[in-house]
Amino acid sequence: MGTDTVRATPPADESAAERRREQRGWYMYDWACSVYSTSVLTVFLGPYLTEIAKSAADGDGYVHPLGVPISAGSFFAYAVSASVILSVVVMPMAGAAADRTGRKKPLLAVAAYLGAAATAGMFFLDGDRYLLGGFLLIVANASLAVSMVLYNSYLPQIAPPGERDAVSSRGWAFGYASGALVLVANLALFLAHDTFGVPESTAVRICLASAGVWWGAFTLVPLRRLRDRKVPPSAASARGWRQLASTVRDMRRHPHTLSFLLAYLVYNDGVQTVISQASVYGSEELGLGQSTLIVAVLLVQVLAVVGALAMGRLARTCGAKRTILGSLVAWTVTIGAGFFLPAGAPVWFFVLAAGIGLVLGGSQALSRSLFSHLVPAGKEAEYFSAYEISDRGMAWLGPLIFGLTYQLTGSYRDAIVSLVAFFVIGFVLLVRVPVERAIRDAGNPVPDRI
Repeated sequence: MGTDTVRATPPADESAAERRREQRGWYMYDWACSVYSTSVLTVFLGPYLTEIAKSAADGDGYVHPLGVPISAGSFFAYAVSASVILSVVVMPMAGAAADRTGRKKPLLAVAAYLGAAATAGMFFLDGDRYLLGGFLLIVANASLAVSMVLYNSYLPQIAPPGERDAVSSRGWAFGYASGALVLVANLALFLAHDTFGVPESTAVRICLASAGVWWGAFTLVPLRRLRDRKVPPSAASARGWRQLASTVRDMRRHPHTLSFLLAYLVYNDGVQTVISQASVYGSEELGLGQSTLIVAVLLVQVLAVVGALAMGRLARTCGAKRTILGSLVAWTVTIGAGFFLPAGAPVWFFVLAAGIGLVLGGSQALSRSLFSHLVPAGKEAEYFSAYEISDRGMAWLGPLIFGLTYQLTGSYRDAIVSLVAFFVIGFVLLVRVPVERAIRDAGNPVPDRI
């Protein structure tokens, strides 16, 4: 256990070698958990759970969880929204507990292994067990969100201001590289399932469960490398909801930080919806096969590594805020073009995937590092719980609109084009944030380029 006081930057007497070792351990949690976002949430679970729901549907195409009639084609999107609402309840408490006790690692371990276990349990999704699928999705998504609160809150402690864009970008690059590696194995199994003597549905369930095993196994590395820090007495004296209420009051003293969170909430809702619903759009609206979707997502993963590192370098010259704004323009153009994709044309879907990949990693990595400059010292986990609510915890509106639009119109094209508004509004809100002033108001040094 470390004995350093929590602060916004690493201690001056901490050696560069110790800091690099901890950073390498930090990267590995992205490596561990990103396969869930890629293989499970983006590729396999959406189309597979939709098919399970359809097999359980009545003659009108509706399932009835808790007696509520829901279109089988919308069940996955609604389950994602439900998981996000649960995350909103749990994440602030996890962040408050982490800052109060200083024991981030045990909390990270609980969240990571609960999520990994739920993901591994997806092996048992067969027949018409759509309710089990929805339950495991909700548990895994909420656990991932809580773990990311704790993981992200380490960034200000392991990297000084001048390093954070690069460190955050490397973390995202590790995650996308991991996702690409596992997707290659998934693709091999899925395409050759007959050779391995397993049905297609069993191959999908193996791919889902393997993501949970991967997540759990590689989480051991950050749990060995990351160090807990002692907390100031003022933080240790706070308890539960009292601390959370104090955090909300404290954030009102930093209105520009709140303005950034609002902008991030809006445009990231669009990002998260694209991630979770793209495979459903490709399979249900464009009529593309599972192997085509896997190749497209693999392309996203590979180019996201390149995009995250390239945009991290671009931020050194242009600043993180300008680079993020440029990525939002690219998002708007790319998703708008997705509305016009012809059905049954994999090449154009690959072009769309390439555009998404080039901006995906960089926009997320730079948003995380930019926010780390806006966090007052000693409040990392609390503030990152608010950030994670914006990242995952408030990303319920996009899937909800996506699902409602399909239920009302029967067209996934109408659903996908609605997401453009999230990027346009997010751009307008971010332009208005005075980032340098926000950093100074938080009591942190302003980098040369921001």
